[in-house]
Amino acid sequence: MSAALAAPVSAPSAAPVSTTLHQQLWRELALAAELRGHPWRTPSLATVSADGLPDARTVVLREVDPDQEHLVFFTDARSPKVGQLRAQPRGVLVMWSPELSWQLRIQVECRVQASGLAVSSRWARLRSTPAAQDYLAPLPPGSPTDAAPSGLAAREHFAVVQAQVLEMDWLELGDTGHRRARLIAGQPPVWLQP
Repeated sequence: MSAALAAPVSAPSAAPVSTTLHQQLWRELALAAELRGHPWRTPSLATVSADGLPDARTVVLREVDPDQEHLVFFTDARSPKVGQLRAQPRGVLVMWSPELSWQLRIQVECRVQASGLAVSSRWARLRSTPAAQDYLAPLPPGSPTDAAPSGLAAREHFAVVQAQVLEMDWLELGDTGHRRARLIAGQPPVWLQP
């Protein structure tokens, strides 16, 4: 991570904080999608199960688009989270960076795509990698290993999740005090009691 990102964000009373904090968060998210060892690369995604309970799992951040403020991760179209997101498309991503002492909670609205150009183009890049096997398994994720296969392994199990960022809640833990801000697209940050 760059040294500029490790520098503290200006105090809440400084005017440029909005732009600086917003830019720093999106820069860090972009790094997370590029660098395998980045702690934000594998956030937890929390959704709502069919019985109304919270359900969380780790996902891999694959792409970040700061201009459109959306994030991309891949999944098996047969996974429980796909059904959950189709029934209730909102979720929360949670990530922690020990190096920066930053927690980021992101409210997102997710759209699952299992066909089309966006899926085919990403599959074309992924299919020759070991990760492709995750989507070619004969059993759906979470199935008992002795269950009968649900069909042939197929590319159709690969899905792309586009997560539109609705709101970010940033928390920095520091020895001399903590800082917290809420960021909503197109608005200045609102500083919150940590």
